[in-house]
Amino acid sequence: MQKEEKEETTTTHAAAATGRVNQKRRTRTAILHAAAELMRTGREVTMPEVAHHALVSEATAYRHFPDLASLLAEAMAGQLPTPQQALASVADSSDPVERVAVATEHLLRHVLSFQGAVRAMIAATITRPETAALRPGLRFGLIDHALSPVADTLAPADLDQLKNDLAVVVSAEALFSLTDLGRLEPEAAIVSVVHTATTLTRAAVKSSDRPS
Repeated sequence: MQKEEKEETTTTHAAAATGRVNQKRRTRTAILHAAAELMRTGREVTMPEVAHHALVSEATAYRHFPDLASLLAEAMAGQLPTPQQALASVADSSDPVERVAVATEHLLRHVLSFQGAVRAMIAATITRPETAALRPGLRFGLIDHALSPVADTLAPADLDQLKNDLAVVVSAEALFSLTDLGRLEPEAAIVSVVHTATTLTRAAVKSSDRPS
């Protein structure tokens, strides 16, 4: 009889433990889904608002994610297209200028669509540089893929310099500088950044074509 009671108690405890694990998983998933939905609105994303939409307390949200940057990084995962997908329209083009133009516009339109989350991520990583690795760094993959046709024709040092130059321009920071400080409309800002990115690329390619 005692053996049966022990087995029943053990089974009950195991079931309770499994239930708690499943509940934690459901709560975490609800928080991630709420963050992803808010990100897609383009509005500002905050931990209190995410918690409200997930129907949990802010304290519960912080128990699952130590900070907003960690939450946004996980919520963004899997939602970003690969560089190959982003540049599918110029997959057959070997023109680096054309490819950089498409890559730049793709990134900036992505930033505009998710700008609330992008701004929150930038703010979090500026104030806490140690969390910078949480940012997806989408621009770097796009730039690498856009310049792949000239990877073997540009001198390595020139290619690295061009990539660094483009990383400054093909960025959310450049877009926000033009819209927030320069007071440009988003479309005009995109045109300006694309113009700068393609000018840099064209100059680098022409320079490599000159006889030494």
